[in-house]
Amino acid sequence: MVVWDINPIALKIGPLQIHWYGIFFATGLLLAYLLGEWIFKKEKKESKLLEPLFLYIVIGIVVGARLFHVLFYDPIYFLHHPLETFQVWKGGLASHGGAIGALLGVYFFSRKYNINFWWLFARSMPSTFILAAFIRIGNFFNSEIVGTKTSVPWGVIFTRKDDVIRHPVVIYESISYLIIFLITVYLYKKMPKEQFTKTVPGLAISLAFAIRFILEFFKTSQAEFASYLPLSMGQILSIPFIIGGIFLIIYQNRNV
Repeated sequence: MVVWDINPIALKIGPLQIHWYGIFFATGLLLAYLLGEWIFKKEKKESKLLEPLFLYIVIGIVVGARLFHVLFYDPIYFLHHPLETFQVWKGGLASHGGAIGALLGVYFFSRKYNINFWWLFARSMPSTFILAAFIRIGNFFNSEIVGTKTSVPWGVIFTRKDDVIRHPVVIYESISYLIIFLITVYLYKKMPKEQFTKTVPGLAISLAFAIRFILEFFKTSQAEFASYLPLSMGQILSIPFIIGGIFLIIYQNRNV
């Protein structure tokens, strides 16, 4: 087993605190940006568009992830503490909402800059999953989203939580996103570009949320108010994404 007692604050200089989560988030964003730059240059698109694109996506992720957390994971608390809805630095971001927010960011950007939405959506997949992988590592350093009890030799004791040996479920998730990232890059290199546009978004979305559905069995409950339901809130929210991803593959390839 691993005893995990890392302080989530990596560096403190006076009132300034730099968190490990922020470091990994920023690293993921940098790698995502470099990937986007590589793809834009490869397809002869203006790389200067990447900065506003990433601004749209990051705003979408944060707003969407926060709203989903408030609405689906802890609505009773935020109903009594509405002003805390805006205090995102305290934690509480839901990946399902982040996915929808990112999608909306891509959509509004494509409308404003007159770029084909499906082209842009498909080419955002590698960047999306490398960022997601690093965000989950940040969650690990925060000792949050912990797994259920286990006796596996790679189990982790999150000392900031308790002395129970648990599944490092966010590491499982991070590895899964890294694999999806590698798949999307491989397909980008090997597939005809039109086929990549039609196939990869639906494939990546359905695969990611199918994995998320499975991994929810290894997570502790994050929405206590819904603990009486047969599925966790994360699983319930994943089902529409799985179905939507499969539908998108079929819809986009209907004339192939």
